[in-house]
Amino acid sequence: MSVSGSESAASANKPKYSKFTQQELPACKPLLTPGIVIGAFSLIGIIFVPIGLASLSASQEIVELIDRYDEECVTASDKIGFIQDSKANKACTRKITVPKPMKGPIHVYYQLENFYQNHRRYVQSRSDQQLRDKDYKDPKAVAKACDPEATTGDGSLIVPCGLIAWSLFNDTYAFSVNKKSVTVNKKDIAWASDKNSKFGSNVFPVNFQKGGLIGGGNLNDKLPLSEQEDLIVWMRTAALPTFRKLYGRIETDIMASDEITVVIQNNYNTYSFGGTKAVVLSTASWIGGKNNFIGVAYVAVGGICLLLAMGFVVLYVVKPRALGDPAYLSWNKEAAEYSH
Repeated sequence: MSVSGSESAASANKPKYSKFTQQELPACKPLLTPGIVIGAFSLIGIIFVPIGLASLSASQEIVELIDRYDEECVTASDKIGFIQDSKANKACTRKITVPKPMKGPIHVYYQLENFYQNHRRYVQSRSDQQLRDKDYKDPKAVAKACDPEATTGDGSLIVPCGLIAWSLFNDTYAFSVNKKSVTVNKKDIAWASDKNSKFGSNVFPVNFQKGGLIGGGNLNDKLPLSEQEDLIVWMRTAALPTFRKLYGRIETDIMASDEITVVIQNNYNTYSFGGTKAVVLSTASWIGGKNNFIGVAYVAVGGICLLLAMGFVVLYVVKPRALGDPAYLSWNKEAAEYSH
């Protein structure tokens, strides 16, 4: 009785048979002969090396100018006190000489270092529902999502709330080339999906930067959030502590040896946390901005594959090894028996 009882229990626990659970589905089982291995490595190398060289060539054609200004634009010994003084004149003029012709559009970025936008508390301090819906005014939900920048001192809701919006970058740049003013186009600098889906066209700033501590830039109360592209760009948080964000575009060409004058309003406080600021001007190509890593990676992988292919060729010629008959492989034997 005990034996039969155990057998019935085992049968009851036995899973239902299927080819999937028993790993009996048809599968490709390639035989890695020297010809296949050498051909595969050669093919990868032949494809990857030209792609890498083309990427490197495109990256080298990009003209990129980086000017760090956070140290030079503050003459006072107390940098934090200077940047927090609302009455201080924070205008700063920088001059950049163009080494090579820059064809428009020229992208203007601001670059920050040692700014951790990926910090968990910082990233979570926002209310996406509030950004989309003007009727969303749940005080408890907003306070939970946007702490510690959810309400003003008298309890009124802040729109947009949260640390990300509160710390909006607010340095400004005015450009002139050879003493002739050029316009920076700030239209369409944000992703269309962000403007259309994440920020409401009927949501307007309310009580913004009216708390006890002013964080960064202010917003235009008469413009909906979907049209305030500086905010939209800023609120797409960066993954790394050194990052760039698009400020605008200069649509005109700039020739070699031209002198670019940048008048900077140095308002943003990076001195409290040891951060740095820089303005970046860059052209673009089919790979985007200047990026040598992609080209180097492709060339390196392709080169390694070609070296491996040549190594296997030499090994096969110097010390060949006779292959076994594939018919004796277990899966081929089973197929032959089944056919008979």
